[in-house]
Amino acid sequence: MSEALSSYHTTIGSQERDLPVVALSGELAIALFITVDHGVHFMARAGEDLAKILAGHGVEVVVSVATMGIPLAIEVTRALGLDDYLILQKTPKIHLHDAIAEPVKSITTGGMQRLLFDRARVAAVAGKRVALIDDVISTGASITAALRLVRRVGGNPVAIGCLLTEGGEWPQALGRDVHLVRSLGAIPLFKRAPDGSLEEDWGGFFDHPPNGQITPGDPADK
Repeated sequence: MSEALSSYHTTIGSQERDLPVVALSGELAIALFITVDHGVHFMARAGEDLAKILAGHGVEVVVSVATMGIPLAIEVTRALGLDDYLILQKTPKIHLHDAIAEPVKSITTGGMQRLLFDRARVAAVAGKRVALIDDVISTGASITAALRLVRRVGGNPVAIGCLLTEGGEWPQALGRDVHLVRSLGAIPLFKRAPDGSLEEDWGGFFDHPPNGQITPGDPADK
């Protein structure tokens, strides 16, 4: 793979995209997917694609993480025929002064953050079958923090839906919850090879680069 690699072609459900390859450091680059850069039609169709995969899980409420997960959460909620959804925030808001919090570190920000669950919204999740929705699952840090929050307030996560998984660290982070993941596609990380070129790094999770939807296990019906 050339050092001058500028984009990566991938399939996301029934759609295809060329994603820009962006360096995070001298040794690591990612194929950057920004939900708000792909338009209303793309996200509506992606929401329908993901909702079809989640339809058999008996989802009662959708929970997502601000901010890039919000467009997908709205479209999945709509496609599932639901109305209510809940967003876990990463920045303090006036109504979150006593929020339930979980620490999280993401691959793109690098720094420590907190996921914040509005106490006034506990009833929307407690005792409900929850689909956790995010745009990209990479290290698995954000989604595992979201899982902990949902369980702390009494929710029952029955599925994790995303547009893309990235690399191969996330299965280890999710552990026994890896079987919940339903993704419309997968992309690698890119690491610097000894000759200076960028090589695809799937992190050892896949025997070969996947093509299409990722379903590590059977749906959880607990």
